[in-house]
Amino acid sequence: MERASCLLLLLLPLVHVSATTPEPCELDDEDFRCVCNFSEPQPDWSEAFQCASAVEVEIHAGGLNLEPFLKRVDADADPRQYADTVKALRVRRLTVGAAQVPAQLLVGALRVLAYSRLKELTLEDLKITGTMPPLPLEATGLALSSLRLRNVSWATGRSWLAELQQWLKPGLKVLSIAQAHSPAFSCEQVRAFPALTSLDLSDNPGLGERGLMAALCPHKFPAIQNLALRNTGMETPTGVCAALAAAGVQPHSLDLSHNSLRATVNPSAPRCMWSSALNSLNLSFAGLEQVPKGLPAKLRVLDLSCNRLNRAPQPDELPEVDNLTLDGNPFLVPGTALPHEGSMNSGVVPACARSTLSVGVSGTLVLLQGARGFA
Repeated sequence: MERASCLLLLLLPLVHVSATTPEPCELDDEDFRCVCNFSEPQPDWSEAFQCASAVEVEIHAGGLNLEPFLKRVDADADPRQYADTVKALRVRRLTVGAAQVPAQLLVGALRVLAYSRLKELTLEDLKITGTMPPLPLEATGLALSSLRLRNVSWATGRSWLAELQQWLKPGLKVLSIAQAHSPAFSCEQVRAFPALTSLDLSDNPGLGERGLMAALCPHKFPAIQNLALRNTGMETPTGVCAALAAAGVQPHSLDLSHNSLRATVNPSAPRCMWSSALNSLNLSFAGLEQVPKGLPAKLRVLDLSCNRLNRAPQPDELPEVDNLTLDGNPFLVPGTALPHEGSMNSGVVPACARSTLSVGVSGTLVLLQGARGFA
């Protein structure tokens, strides 16, 4: 008993230290997920080595400038010398955020990761400085299935996607670009994404329908099945239809939720014919007081939930649809106030208002169908 008491006394200082100075990296008990938050001005980056056994890794650098790393590592070194070690890593999903990253350092990391089994990469809250060097002849691209970018700025302006694309193998299936500083791309430099089935441009409120035409480089996204445009400044379904037709994009599923859509269309605008491939259209949380004009003639799924419809839509207002969702509209909820000008929340069902707040940034619901399987 006396020995046990002495042991506890010895452990107390350690308990106190761990409580006041938490470790920057935490690995769960299953060795599956590891999260690092380097918030100190001079962090001990070697702490990240404890994530070597994890499948899912997140590293947040606290807004630090990583340029000093260029003095400590040779970003141009041949990564083949590390190939066996990198291949042994279990990591399949990697998130890197909150840092200023020299393009040369980013490229060095991508060259090394090309030998890993990484499938999903997320870059968020990053400032990429400098220009990305061209892909060396002996280099191999990174075989990702999913790439997510949120609030990433590039010194190269509109050419950033083309420069990043050269470091990726052509098998990318899911691409998400949110809060982009330059949502339009240099289409003449961008190569086709032959395997890309899901494109998410949500949470780019300044995009608009003209910007969409510039972002959907014609015939560069031939395999798109799922297109998400939440909170992107879209105005009418017809305007989106025209942008898709101009780019030759024919999605099966289109998400226009969380846009302030107009129900009417410009009478002078040419009539747009929707692709027959489109079978699912999401117009929820769009502030609609009536069913918009110019919808596809036939749909399998139409979501009009959480709008401001004060009466049930008439059959001649709707396309031929198998699955229609109208939940959360005022006409279905007795006592809901009618909308009036100057009141943003009038006519909104309380449950839908709460849902809007809980969703927050809509682009967090990223389309990742087909990209969750590990090779």
